[in-house]
Amino acid sequence: MTRPDDLETLFAQARTLSPADEGAAERFLTRFRAVAAPRRPRPAAWWPTLLASAAVVAGLLTLRPAPDLPASAAYDAYQSAWGEGW
Repeated sequence: MTRPDDLETLFAQARTLSPADEGAAERFLTRFRAVAAPRRPRPAAWWPTLLASAAVVAGLLTLRPAPDLPASAAYDAYQSAWGEGW
């Protein structure tokens, strides 16, 4: 069995930092800082796709009228301005 004096000696040795302990702590902190470092946010890559899609839709709508529009005087004037086939 271990005597209380031996336990006190063991606890004192465990509380004392050695150069190996300090090196291990430094390695841990170095890795922790690298992982926990704030990262710069990436620029949003979705906006070029959104702009391109909007340009395609706008181009299709302005170049050719929708075929299901109701017949009206304004639409007839627009259709005659574009000519036949539109």
